[in-house]
Amino acid sequence: MSGDQSTQRWDYTQISVQNFFYRWTISNFHFILEGIQERIRSPTFSIEANDKWYLGVHLNGADEESIDYLSVYLVLLSCPKSHVWAKFQFWILSTEGETTYGVWYPRVFRFMPGVELGFKKFILRNFLLSFAPWLLPNDRLTLLCKVSMAQDSFSISDQNRKQGTQVPRCTLADELGELWANSHFTDCCLVVAGQEFQAHKAILAACTPVFRAMFEHNMEEHKRNHVEILDLELQVFKAVMDFIYTRTAPDVDSMAAAVLAAADKYGLERLKVTCEDALCRDLSVENAAHTFFLADLHNAGQLKTQTLDFISAHASEISETSGWKTMVASYPQLVAEAYCSLASAHCPFLEVPSNA
Repeated sequence: MSGDQSTQRWDYTQISVQNFFYRWTISNFHFILEGIQERIRSPTFSIEANDKWYLGVHLNGADEESIDYLSVYLVLLSCPKSHVWAKFQFWILSTEGETTYGVWYPRVFRFMPGVELGFKKFILRNFLLSFAPWLLPNDRLTLLCKVSMAQDSFSISDQNRKQGTQVPRCTLADELGELWANSHFTDCCLVVAGQEFQAHKAILAACTPVFRAMFEHNMEEHKRNHVEILDLELQVFKAVMDFIYTRTAPDVDSMAAAVLAAADKYGLERLKVTCEDALCRDLSVENAAHTFFLADLHNAGQLKTQTLDFISAHASEISETSGWKTMVASYPQLVAEAYCSLASAHCPFLEVPSNA
């Protein structure tokens, strides 16, 4: 007797990433701009125990090409290793202390001691001064820098599976989907657009913090096991419930914007990213401004980054659309962010080492 024999190997390499935020405030900014200094640097700071970093600003740009801009940069002074792998972002903090004007670049760079990396066309000085009440509160420029630094990695291997052993796939999603489809063992009722749907409190509470709060606290929904959902259309509700029970959303492409809003409100992060992907694939010149607005409204980071890249690549066409003109009139802070992305896309780095 013979049968098919199979072997498996599983390897796992983990690279941890440490995120570090450094805030630097420069006071009396107009006074400094009057020519006292052309270059200013922050105090040194450490991300790990034995390294030293600082931020710097070229007030009149880093070269002739950027003379009308503020240039910002990050410098690694010293570290125990020969180099550090990291990516970084810069923001200006507004009067409310919120990140309002940011520049970033998606790739990771190799930092070596003494090398400046940054954005030589960070922001036009005239633009900064024109929005001084918003960007320079009390004549102070506050920069926020985020450094994401790769740390040590380790690997795990599993080569001990016996020949001929096959592990069945997990069918939990199928089984939960059957519970939802057939209303088995339900203990609560959801009402949407006048229709009633039987559901399971434990599953809803485990998957979304909104339902968890309803059922944990002494709210009317907890007492009656009856929830009226007024903020979702019927088809959007069905898509959300299908995802909660089965972790799939087959119809999301046709209503991605509405489902994104629901996923954001109900704390369904994986569904939210699925909607972001669908909206990214549907990006066009006509809808780019509105998609950018949606990404900002619902804190959809990946969608926002992709949309900014798209706007930077098609700026002249998008600036003529009605969606862009509406954003200029109603959301100037988003226009400023798009402008910043456009500027950094054309000339992002002061200096990049040849082996970065």
